[in-house]
Amino acid sequence: MKLVKTSLLSLFLITSMYAQENITYQKPSQEILELADFERAPSISIDYNKEYMLLTYRSTYKTLMDLNVNEMRLAGLRIDVNTNISSTVTYIENLKVRKVKDTKEVQVKGLPTNPRITNLSWSPDQSKIAFTHTTEKGVELWVVDIKTAQATKLTEDNLNANLGSPITWYKDSKNILVNVIPSNRPALIDTKNTIPAGPIVSVSEGVVSQNRTYQDLLKNKTDEANFETLVTSELYKVNLNGEKTLLKKGDLYVSQSFSPDGEYLMLTTLEKPFSYLVALNRFPMKTIVYDKEGNQVKTVNEIPLSEIMPKGFMATREGKRNMGWRADKAAELYFVEALDGGDPAKEVEYRDEVFTWAAPFDKTPESIVKLSQRYGGIAWGDDNLALVSDQWYDTRNTRTFIINPSKFNENPVKIEDRNSQDVYSDPGEFQTKRNEYGRYVLNIENNKMYLIGDGYTAKGQFPFIDEFDTKTLKTKRLYQSNYTDKKETIQSIEDVKKGTVLVSIQSPTEYPNYYFRNIKKKNDLKAITTFKNPFESLDGVYKEVITYKREDGLELSGTLYLPKGYDRKSKSEKLPLLIWAYPREYKDKNSAGQVTNNPNEFTFPSYGSFVYWVTKGYAVLDKAAFPIVGEGEEEPNDTYVKQLVANGKAAIDAVDALGFIDRSRVGVGGHSYGAFMTANLLTHSDLFAVGIARSGAYNRTLTPFGFQTEQRNYWEVPQVYNTMSPFMNADKMKTPMLLVHGEADNNPGTFTLQTERYFQALKGLGAPVRMVILPKESHGYVAKENILHLLWEQDQFLEKHLKNKK
Repeated sequence: MKLVKTSLLSLFLITSMYAQENITYQKPSQEILELADFERAPSISIDYNKEYMLLTYRSTYKTLMDLNVNEMRLAGLRIDVNTNISSTVTYIENLKVRKVKDTKEVQVKGLPTNPRITNLSWSPDQSKIAFTHTTEKGVELWVVDIKTAQATKLTEDNLNANLGSPITWYKDSKNILVNVIPSNRPALIDTKNTIPAGPIVSVSEGVVSQNRTYQDLLKNKTDEANFETLVTSELYKVNLNGEKTLLKKGDLYVSQSFSPDGEYLMLTTLEKPFSYLVALNRFPMKTIVYDKEGNQVKTVNEIPLSEIMPKGFMATREGKRNMGWRADKAAELYFVEALDGGDPAKEVEYRDEVFTWAAPFDKTPESIVKLSQRYGGIAWGDDNLALVSDQWYDTRNTRTFIINPSKFNENPVKIEDRNSQDVYSDPGEFQTKRNEYGRYVLNIENNKMYLIGDGYTAKGQFPFIDEFDTKTLKTKRLYQSNYTDKKETIQSIEDVKKGTVLVSIQSPTEYPNYYFRNIKKKNDLKAITTFKNPFESLDGVYKEVITYKREDGLELSGTLYLPKGYDRKSKSEKLPLLIWAYPREYKDKNSAGQVTNNPNEFTFPSYGSFVYWVTKGYAVLDKAAFPIVGEGEEEPNDTYVKQLVANGKAAIDAVDALGFIDRSRVGVGGHSYGAFMTANLLTHSDLFAVGIARSGAYNRTLTPFGFQTEQRNYWEVPQVYNTMSPFMNADKMKTPMLLVHGEADNNPGTFTLQTERYFQALKGLGAPVRMVILPKESHGYVAKENILHLLWEQDQFLEKHLKNKK
């Protein structure tokens, strides 16, 4: 199939068909450009044995040429049909290897010319890394030998990566299972030139079927045919010499996984009928277990089409779900089944039940525990111990239990019961280790397990390591970071007996770097990486987390930045203030008022914040808390606008009380739900002189079956939807606002049409508004041309309507 490509000359950014000007791409001021056009530090991946490290390098941004692909959008996928991989993938461009205890980096030899690398995967024995390289025609399989730093190509560019990574290692680390495009694949149907055989018909049988708004769904039989063509793969076994053997003929494979002992292979395929209402994750599916030679052992699951779902965030489908291999067993599956029919509105004693099922699956699955809330996850330990969690969204409750997975547990031992949004009470995450199968299981030694916690407190963040006794259920603190001028993050426990842990440390001007710390020895810290600060021009910028109260007493916070050299004592110069925020819903004020901003985090400016403008003489309040609370029977959105305005006023009052700002020159901005917030603040208050709203949704009647955490539909609470919709109140908006949206937004609910129609309403009503549509961009922006121009647009808008406001 050959589609017409738009010339880049016609992709120059314009301010929409409603605007009065066409402009070419611009770059922001030198101060902002110096921060925006930086070289990204490599990412690192360390092998399990902590002997070798892989460093991966990629460009800071994509380009418009990268986005200008021959794309199909089907069943929730965005596919580059020329190469058979997601059109949204971000490629790695170089690989290096070094020993963890060394400092010398070794360039990987033999890489393809102009590498476009993704889907990296360590072999089970940690000696090699498989990856895919995308050519102009397709996807190839490559492998790197870690010790020799040598890359080798194993296949032609005929892999099918349209559903994600097409590679799965065999347990022997000598073979790889790959998804390959069938040799007899039919040609794609040209949707622009094909004459339909008939109309598109959809039918409702009178059953309630509430679905949220999704992007990129199938629309007709032609889409169905192209989707099937693009997703169908054959499965081949490829060895390290590039020799391949057909294992399974063509089918719609969506996942494949080997049992821990490598003797069984579980394959899940999509089945028909496909849906025009939901994405492929809710299409019918069948799961079959085979032996490693490809011989069928047992059909273990069949999932019907899930177009109709019970209402509520804790709703789920009936039948087996969350199926996977037990990490602590050679070949044993586990899965969950709903005991309430998947309907959270039903009053039942138990919601979910967890089962195990040993190969060869010729016996009845065994129940190991019933849960009174919805299943939240399981961590396997050994024959006698596992941890299982359940949760309930309406109450934000989460619980963790110790169970014996070898028998049914009538009374699991509860070790955690708390509000999931209460970060101060978070006990941390239990740590894992690799077992004889190469899978991660709970690290249990002499009845002890180990927790790593983020360590948020009212006095600051102090990450910790706790020892948990499985017999007494008591914890003992082994280590707690005491930095007050830096931020330490505990990545993993490497050796419990020796006290070795992997940490990263950063400060506002020190880029995050990795270290081995011995928690049994004072000040025993050994550097692994030495990444440099790419934003030295921010040195001298003042940074502080401020706390303040809303008019109802709710504690709030935000990270305040002041320009380099600003005289905080005399405060003679009153600065314009920019506030960047994203509202979040809570069910209790205690959780809503907790502080998670850390003043010691490295200052990493990005297009997703206003931090750039501290170099232009603005005060910036970043990550300002905008909680929306609904306690008891009240839902957060019942008083959304009132709370939103109260949050905004509290933030301005707090910075104004410090004496730094001119409160008549305050701007606000946000992305996605933050854009929705911005439009509402400008509509329902006179607190702000300007607003910047990016990739938002402004008419909630176009998301009638819920949004964010709102579970009620439009017809249940029309007053809530209408009151919250800036579009419905467009006649009240008189403040200058910059509206920005990606031309190809892929986020559910934030269709580009939302911004276009809102702009049309505002323009028709005489509001001072400017709209910018960024070509080829999705919900997040990635092309350098677009991002630099976006910064220019924001800079020009703020200079005109805020900094130089008369």
